[in-house]
Amino acid sequence: MNTHLLALQLMACQGCLGAFDTLYHHELTEALPGRASARRELSIHSARALIYSALFIGLSAWQFHGLWALLLLLVFVVEIVLTLWDFVVEDRSRLLPATERVTHTVLAMNGGAFIALLALNTPQWLAMPTALVWQPQGALGVFLALCGVGVGLSGLRDGWAARAIGQRALRDDAAAALRFGAAERSFLLTGATGFIGQRLVAALLRDGHRVTVLTRQARQAAWLFDGRVDCVASMAQLPASRRFDIVINLAGARILGWRWSAARRAALRKSRVELTRKVVDWIAGAEHKPAMLLSASAIGYYGVQRRGDDAVLTESDGPQPIFMSDLCREWEQAAQGAAAHGVGVACMRFGLVLGSQGALPMMLLPIKLGLGGPLGGGAQWLSWIHVDDVIGAMAHLCRTGAAGNYNFTAPESLSQAQFSRVAAAVLRRPYGMPTPGWPMRLALGEQADLLLEGQRVAPQRLTASGFVFSQPRLDGALRSLS
Repeated sequence: MNTHLLALQLMACQGCLGAFDTLYHHELTEALPGRASARRELSIHSARALIYSALFIGLSAWQFHGLWALLLLLVFVVEIVLTLWDFVVEDRSRLLPATERVTHTVLAMNGGAFIALLALNTPQWLAMPTALVWQPQGALGVFLALCGVGVGLSGLRDGWAARAIGQRALRDDAAAALRFGAAERSFLLTGATGFIGQRLVAALLRDGHRVTVLTRQARQAAWLFDGRVDCVASMAQLPASRRFDIVINLAGARILGWRWSAARRAALRKSRVELTRKVVDWIAGAEHKPAMLLSASAIGYYGVQRRGDDAVLTESDGPQPIFMSDLCREWEQAAQGAAAHGVGVACMRFGLVLGSQGALPMMLLPIKLGLGGPLGGGAQWLSWIHVDDVIGAMAHLCRTGAAGNYNFTAPESLSQAQFSRVAAAVLRRPYGMPTPGWPMRLALGEQADLLLEGQRVAPQRLTASGFVFSQPRLDGALRSLS
């Protein structure tokens, strides 16, 4: 077989494998663009992707003769060096899941094969006059060119994400460190590897506190936090003599996803209610009781607020007889069990948390593509809060020791249409394309209420306790994240 043709076919396989690795691992399961620790890895990915873009497009319809062949060899050497460097950086910054490690191994083997095959042509190409010779490859060439465009866009996306992470790091360094107390304290966290949890751990470590993390992926968490926290896989690993000053419970499976079947409802309850009960059971047997338990909840506690209802909900309002309300109510009741042991309990009812991870990137995607507009009519209320204010409010409660229920929402509530309009203005995109709600309700059932209905929730108790929001308005919150 023609070695050049075989090399191009292997390149096409490389494009498919690379697309899977980028979309499934880097974007979906690992969410690298939102990880503060992934800046260097993203920078390397960006450089490699742009090199691959040039290779795919260049080799899709041209042969490199003369000095161009030397340039091609140099590009191969740079790609190999970047690949090896990427392996080292990945192993130092995170624990790769098995599927990603296998995919990277196959990519390296396949990449080495097509580079070796192409290198076999270079002696012949070097002997020819220097020129880029047009030699189209038909459908294979078209596919390679499309791969080149796709990987180029991916490289630009990774480079932009690395730049944004650097800018956020500068802003974090410039900001005054949050104070969680006047003296060093010991914290136990659940859900620490999540979007909010990672930010919380970083803030606690900056403030000089000791942190222990409860997680099913203890080894991965130790890697994530550079060995600066203690990691345990179950409460049974913590002796009764272990002392914690404050427990912060953020654990819970993602609420949006498959339809709320009986099995999924049971899984959601297990990840929230049962885990919280285990934490409270450990507190009951602990020799030294923590001063506080801060436990996550959500404004789903209040149920849904139908269209045209502009009433402002506060902590004094009650739940509704629907699943999302029941889930939050049971979650809070489990946490309140710690009060019987002399522990102050604060339940944090989160609104939509805005940050570089979480739901916001997906919400902004259609707006970035110029497809932003009202969803399901757009009249439903949307109560939100910037992730920095989530961490700041937790620090505030730790300092004051105030117990009770707290709405973690910004003072400003908007309709979904207003939210999309502000986001479109911040991103300088058009606004106006409506999206009907019935396909979402058909696909998600009752779960669609999370998106098509809403709550207008005010942070009455937080404000009354003296907490000052750093991002009280949506336009400023979105600009700080762009």
